[in-house]
Amino acid sequence: MKILALYDIHGNPDALDAVLGDPRAEGADVVVVGGDAVPGARAREALDRLNGLAIPVHWVRGNGEREVAAAVAGLSGSGAEDLAARTAAVTAAELGAARALELGELPLTQTIDGVLFCHASPHRDDEMLTRLSPPERWAKALADVDAALVVGGHTHQQDDRVVGAMRFINAGSVGLPYEGDGNARWLWIESGAPHLRFTAYDHVAAGRRMLDTGYPDIESIEASLIQPVEAIVVTRLFEQQADD
Repeated sequence: MKILALYDIHGNPDALDAVLGDPRAEGADVVVVGGDAVPGARAREALDRLNGLAIPVHWVRGNGEREVAAAVAGLSGSGAEDLAARTAAVTAAELGAARALELGELPLTQTIDGVLFCHASPHRDDEMLTRLSPPERWAKALADVDAALVVGGHTHQQDDRVVGAMRFINAGSVGLPYEGDGNARWLWIESGAPHLRFTAYDHVAAGRRMLDTGYPDIESIEASLIQPVEAIVVTRLFEQQADD
C-alpha cells in the first residue's frame, strides 16, 4: 500500500497544493490527514481541497481540530488574550458550527496497513515530543502501544527515531514547518517503509496571502514561512514548554 501522510496543514492551501502536485506524491492509495489541518488563515480552502480528493482520506484529530470544535461552544480558551483561543474562534466562524463540530469528533488515532497514525502521541493530541526530548519521555508517551511504526506530528519538525521496539516518525508540517527553510514537509509510506520528504514552493508568497486575511497568528506565519527561524530555536522553545 502507498500512503501519503499530511500533517499540520494549518489552513495553508498553497502548501497543500504544492505537495499534492509533487510527482513523488502521485499514486497514493490513501491519504492520511494527521491532525491540525486547522486552525489556519485559509482553513476552508484547505479542507475543501482535501475533501475533493479522488482517493480515500483518513482523518486524525489534532489539538487544533479539538480547539476549533470547542470554540463553537466558547470553551477553547480564557479570552481575547489567548492566541490559541482566538485562532480557533476565527476558524470556527469561517467553517460554521456544524463543520467545526465534526472536526472535534475525529478519532485520536487511525491504524492503516499496520501503521499507527496519531497527532502528537497515541494517548494525547497535544503531547510535546521534540528532537531534544529525553528517552524516558519518549518511552512513557509510547508505552503500551502495539505497533512497529507510529507516525505523528504536532511539533512541525520531521524526526525519525527508534523507541524500544518501535519506530516513530514525525511527518513534519505541510503548512507551517519549523525547519528554517519554509518548504512543505510530508511523509510517504510504501509497503510499510516510510520516506520523509519535502516540497519547495513559494512559501513567502503563501505566508503573505495568509497574513492578508487578517489571521491573528502573525508570529507563526512569519517564523515558518516569511522569515523562517532556525529549526533548533523552535525545538528548544518547544522543549522548554514540555518541561514547564
